[in-house]
Amino acid sequence: MLLLLMLIPILILVVIAIYLISVYNTLVTRKNATVAAWHQIDVQLTRRADLVGNLVETVRGYAAHEKTVFEDVAAARSSVRESRGARQAGEASSALDSVLTRLFAVAESYPELKANTNFLSLQGQLTELENTIASARQFYNDNVRSYNITVQQFPANTFAGSFGFTSMDYFEVPTGKAEPPKVSFL
Repeated sequence: MLLLLMLIPILILVVIAIYLISVYNTLVTRKNATVAAWHQIDVQLTRRADLVGNLVETVRGYAAHEKTVFEDVAAARSSVRESRGARQAGEASSALDSVLTRLFAVAESYPELKANTNFLSLQGQLTELENTIASARQFYNDNVRSYNITVQQFPANTFAGSFGFTSMDYFEVPTGKAEPPKVSFL
């Protein structure tokens, strides 16, 4: 009987330890999945900035006098590359969308540019890349949601902070900027 009374607290401690290990491993798994999803977005945003650079050079050949648009595009591309985290990347991406809209407005004034095969190819690649970014953003935000729920649910929330697990930001497009730049000249 005495042995049984001594084993009960030990058994309770073992069950609690196993539970804590399980919750910790779940948090680590979900955090790593979210970080990996973010890196995929980062890769796509970098590809987008590079593609926009090629697009700018194509347009520049036809509309060299549109200096401020090109400077704004360069600044927005730099902002995307330098952004850290989902919130900054969302704001930088929105700024790039805005200047791309202006760039395409400039390009529309040049019929020979609209017929340029290089420009049309870059246009198609940008449209495809926008779709890829949208899918990657959805995947990332799904991972963030799952991770944040785990961090915030009881009883994990009582010790998640002490293990260094805090909620993560979603990759959101600022209000009013939900539409990607229009790239059709047909």
